[in-house]
Amino acid sequence: MRAIVTTTSDNALLRKKAEAVPVAEISSPRIQQIIKDMSEALRATVDGIGIAAPQIGESLRIFIASEEAVALDPTTKTKAEWLHWVFINPEITSIALTTEEDSEGCLSVPGTFGITKRAEKATIRAFNEHGQAVERSATGLLARLFQHEVDHLNGKLFIDHATDLIQNS
Repeated sequence: MRAIVTTTSDNALLRKKAEAVPVAEISSPRIQQIIKDMSEALRATVDGIGIAAPQIGESLRIFIASEEAVALDPTTKTKAEWLHWVFINPEITSIALTTEEDSEGCLSVPGTFGITKRAEKATIRAFNEHGQAVERSATGLLARLFQHEVDHLNGKLFIDHATDLIQNS
């Protein structure tokens, strides 16, 4: 399993704008393995609900989101059972003008949390792991996750705009 890249292990990779994946390559063994590696890395975390390819050392425009982000009762399943949705070459096509502030953290900035302002709603267009075009609208935590992961693909981290940062040991 691949280790998660952190700001202390390879900040340059996390700060680089990720490259688009050619649609014809989505079904390739390489891209499919990267998606599998991302899913395994996310499942190995205690509290992660999303991960971007740069976080496992691949500067590609791919992220996955756990269905846990929209679960009504997260106590009904174990972490290993959550489905993962794949977003390749994602674009946020619309965001709400209304925003909300909430606590946010990141697998690549372990132990650090801060208050971030994000749009309450977001719509994303991307390709899934089968190369099919998908569009998904979200509110709440999933909308926040979309924005957080697209930031990763653009070389930005939540700590760039968070306030009231705290470090838990």
